[in-house]
Amino acid sequence: MKEYMKAVVLDKVTEACDIFLSRKEIPEVKPGWLLIRVKAFGMNHSEQILRLEEIKYDYIKKPIIPGIECVGEVVDESDTSFKKGQKVMALMGGMGRSFDGAYAEYALLPEKIVFSIESDLSWSELGAIPETYFTAWGSLFEALNLQKDDTLLIRGASCALGYAAIQLAKALGSKVIATTHKESKLELIDEADECLIDDGHLSGKLKGVTKALDLVGPKCLLDTMRAVEKGAFVCHTGILGGVYALNNFDPIKDIPNGVYLTSFYSNYPTQKQINDIYTFLKVKDLRPKFDKLYKFSDIKSAILMQESGQAKGKIVVEMD
Repeated sequence: MKEYMKAVVLDKVTEACDIFLSRKEIPEVKPGWLLIRVKAFGMNHSEQILRLEEIKYDYIKKPIIPGIECVGEVVDESDTSFKKGQKVMALMGGMGRSFDGAYAEYALLPEKIVFSIESDLSWSELGAIPETYFTAWGSLFEALNLQKDDTLLIRGASCALGYAAIQLAKALGSKVIATTHKESKLELIDEADECLIDDGHLSGKLKGVTKALDLVGPKCLLDTMRAVEKGAFVCHTGILGGVYALNNFDPIKDIPNGVYLTSFYSNYPTQKQINDIYTFLKVKDLRPKFDKLYKFSDIKSAILMQESGQAKGKIVVEMD
């Protein structure tokens, strides 16, 4: 007898007001894949881009259940190394684009993007971690090799990733300078040691910056490299500025002497990285940050909030 689940299913450009839950068969397991009962998931800007833009293109499998991350329990482990009932998280690797993602009561996912987790955090708190904290962690500790005696600049800090990066860096003991382009958002980054309004020109205004996490992207990246000290590392992770490439970029002329430019690409997490993140959170007694919590039955409201741009951090959806 077939069993069914509730899910958001997209096959064309869909405005937030037109979102509804569909009735869909629970997928059957296959070799190398496992079935997860979704407990919670965080929402991401990339899902909004999928819903309003990318869904038009052939490289998106249609119909598609969106969602690039989730946490939950293994229902059927198939031939994988996981066990039934195991607590797991999943992210990236084509999730919600090449195959169905998190906006559903169950998700059938390839073993390579699923990771075991050991934590006493609530499902809603766990739902805030996967993509956001993995990206913050990788940017700070792998790309920038952040140390407690560093002074870290986070440019474009008033976003979910920025809040997580501030939290992790402060827990390590680093000095943090955080920027936002809106005065109304200064209170959202007040855990940083210094909070600045970013007018697009920081060069010559800062002293002592040894590491920089640029979440604005190519729009301000050249200026970021000029705002740090000689010997500093700059990590390009975000594209909040809406500019996606450095046209006519000349590395010899555009990268200041003695400044190191790197980046972080979050598509390939490993179990070791995930373990390190959860260990750090536990040792430092940190609770993941998020702003709004919605029930899955109210997914339309969650998406409307995301589209409004009024959320002050991560939006998390928890199953009813």
